[in-house]
Amino acid sequence: KQAKYIRLATAAVLGMSLEIIIKTPMCLPRFLLFSQDNAGQFFSSGHTNNWAVLVCTSRFWFNYRHVANTLSVYRSVKRLGIPDSHIVLMLADDMACNHRNPKPATVFSHKNMELNVYGDDVEVDYRGYEVTVENFLRVLTGRLPPSTPRSKRLLSDDRSNILIYLTGHGGNGFLKFQDSEEISNVELADAFEQMWQKRRYNELLFIIDTCQGASMYERFYSPNLMALASSQVGEDSLSHQPDLAIGVHLMDRYTFYLLEFLEDIHPASKTNMNDLFKVCPKTQCVSTPGHRTDLFLRDPGSVLITDFFGSVRKVEITMETINLTDQIKQLQKETYSYVDQLPVSEIIHQKPKQKDWHPPDGFILGLWTLILLVFFKSYGIKHLKHIF
Repeated sequence: KQAKYIRLATAAVLGMSLEIIIKTPMCLPRFLLFSQDNAGQFFSSGHTNNWAVLVCTSRFWFNYRHVANTLSVYRSVKRLGIPDSHIVLMLADDMACNHRNPKPATVFSHKNMELNVYGDDVEVDYRGYEVTVENFLRVLTGRLPPSTPRSKRLLSDDRSNILIYLTGHGGNGFLKFQDSEEISNVELADAFEQMWQKRRYNELLFIIDTCQGASMYERFYSPNLMALASSQVGEDSLSHQPDLAIGVHLMDRYTFYLLEFLEDIHPASKTNMNDLFKVCPKTQCVSTPGHRTDLFLRDPGSVLITDFFGSVRKVEITMETINLTDQIKQLQKETYSYVDQLPVSEIIHQKPKQKDWHPPDGFILGLWTLILLVFFKSYGIKHLKHIF
């Protein structure tokens, strides 16, 4: 009999367990026909794991909506399968425990209080004054101190699809952090290039909800990167859902309609990125959402929403015999090298470079004073004319 092998590549197929597929030969022909018809879309992404970096950069109660924006995306990606261990959540303020919140331990995204996006199991990795430009860039590039716990690290690889979501106050070419510092579109583009050079992602989806958001992806130049923004250059990204009880808006328009869109997505959904581009047209957002796909290698129409917002493991069945020994030997022959760089621990603890010696302040003046005192004591004032 010809040997049957099951090869795991990337989320469950039609809810069929591996045990059923292995022990039930009658299932194989029908399943093989299914996989042949859908092979192009089924294995087109080539990723094996998903990560999400969700960042709210604003503090203070009047920025309630930015926290709600981030938590809405957080809730959606968790529902679609990305675990907390693969989510880096950065919230610049804790609205759920703010003394102005009439309903403590809750953050709502709708004025009817229908959906509590804070939930019961939120795991915030960076909070308050930990949300800085430096920490954000260190998370992306992996340049963190050795003492940093795993929950605060982006442990991605070259088979990782990464979703990066940012919300806050911004302008043409920058995004503010905590109203005290900002990150520019050039710095963000260079960080993504470092990620690509260090093989930290397979494909990356960047979404930003801020004023003039499209300016933040204008300088991107790294491959396999797709970007979306809530507004074009020169436009404001508007808020939505005002609540008179707490005196602030609950969400921004773009993320509000993005959340409505994601609520209809399920792990087996075939909805693609072209459908995501249509979220919140100008009639709803008032601003003009934008997107950039020229750096992305695949056709957005073939990219499933769950390739970034979910974590789905796919199963492939083959009737061919696979010699694993030869493949392992081939992988062992392939060697990769990275650019040498000084570890962060050595940068922090290295001794300063010794400077050239210079006489301390007042040394020359003191020396001349000593010379004059010796001269006066030896010869007296009458010989002072010989000095000048």
